[in-house]
Amino acid sequence: MIVSPAFAGKRYAVLGLARSGLATVETLLASGAQVLAWDSREEPRQALCERLDEEARSRIEFADPVAADLSGCAGVVVSPGVPLNRHPIAEAAARAGVPVIGDIELFAQARASLPAHRVVGITGTNGKSTTTALIHHVLECAKVPALLGGNIGLPILGSDPLPDGGVYVLELSSYQIDLTRTLDSDVAVLLNLTPDHLDRYDGFAGYVASKARLFAMQSAANGAVFGDGDDETRGIAKAEATRRAMGRVRVVDGADLAALQPRWPSLQGPHNLQNAAVAVAALEMLGIKRKQWEPALRSFRGLPHRMERVAEANGVIYINDSKATNPASAAPAIAAFPPNPEPRIHWILGGLPKGDDLDECAPWFGHIAAAYTIGDAGPRFAELLAPYTVVRRSEMMAEAIRQAMEAAVPGDIVMLSPACASFDQFRDYEARGDAFRQIVEALLEDGAADPPGAA
Repeated sequence: MIVSPAFAGKRYAVLGLARSGLATVETLLASGAQVLAWDSREEPRQALCERLDEEARSRIEFADPVAADLSGCAGVVVSPGVPLNRHPIAEAAARAGVPVIGDIELFAQARASLPAHRVVGITGTNGKSTTTALIHHVLECAKVPALLGGNIGLPILGSDPLPDGGVYVLELSSYQIDLTRTLDSDVAVLLNLTPDHLDRYDGFAGYVASKARLFAMQSAANGAVFGDGDDETRGIAKAEATRRAMGRVRVVDGADLAALQPRWPSLQGPHNLQNAAVAVAALEMLGIKRKQWEPALRSFRGLPHRMERVAEANGVIYINDSKATNPASAAPAIAAFPPNPEPRIHWILGGLPKGDDLDECAPWFGHIAAAYTIGDAGPRFAELLAPYTVVRRSEMMAEAIRQAMEAAVPGDIVMLSPACASFDQFRDYEARGDAFRQIVEALLEDGAADPPGAA
């Protein structure tokens, strides 16, 4: 874990003892702090006690910080999932004059005692996880010690510090930025901004302001990279360009990389061109050369359940995009595979619907060779798609995959991109994606996708 003298002798309150909260408590105690810890469930409190030695137990107490005396605390550490605009902890901390922070802020305060390193902070409405994983992948390919953290991977405080020259690659949600005050990223990235999480903010402007704080925390000498897809992102870029040294702000659209994109199996589609462009710009600010990033983009395999290429057989590619739990998130996957020259996507979709239409996907219906509808949404989606493509009302995923395999020809794509939640048939989107992968592998092994005429 990360341990720092910055916390020694101080008192902190920690609300929530899930993964990041648990790592926070252990870091603070190992650093010599006093901790007031709380979780509404008894089980995680008991589990924490069992992990601590006698000396650490002498410096921890369990009490709800909403009702406890917080005076003298250096901070109240909460999970990003705590809605500060509604939760009473915000008012309790304000009365005591104590800042409400997150584990990323504690990491920022610990940086001075860590081996020499750099930090890349990545935020945006869409594409954060892919871009974060891509930057991490390229650094590893370039033999640069790197650690994935923040909103992806393991809790940052629970990881061992990197050696000299390492790079911490942090995916940061707006919630995490709200709980951070002093993170001076060596390179900060903003991919895009569209309305999201508005129940936590004073309209879209409040959400945009939250994202902009990642850059306000930076020193003017450090680098910033922005996508070029929306006015709000360009506005923050323009404001940052006025206070930084020339060349320390880059706004990219990916046009200069478009000719390379066909070589990136797991980075297809306009959205992934933008993700790759900002990743390359950030990496170049870290000193990574083209001869290092170009082959690494080709070997990137993406994240599970996000346009994940799970198999290729007889010229047909099988893609698991189970993370697409609404039409807006399915649309980029459909856009990624245009006709060549005929429509080539065999689209498996359906589940528990979040709405009654597929309007966000409609601009790319011409990419669909056939649709296979499943789950509760199947009948409605079949009606919507029937005027545009061949539709099979498959009902169950295994049948949809089998039908798609039988119909697909070399050059086609069989893709699960459900545009729905999973809960009608699966525990979560991960279980649904795992099932897709397992069924594809089993059917391929059984020869269900043999080309016509095969023995």
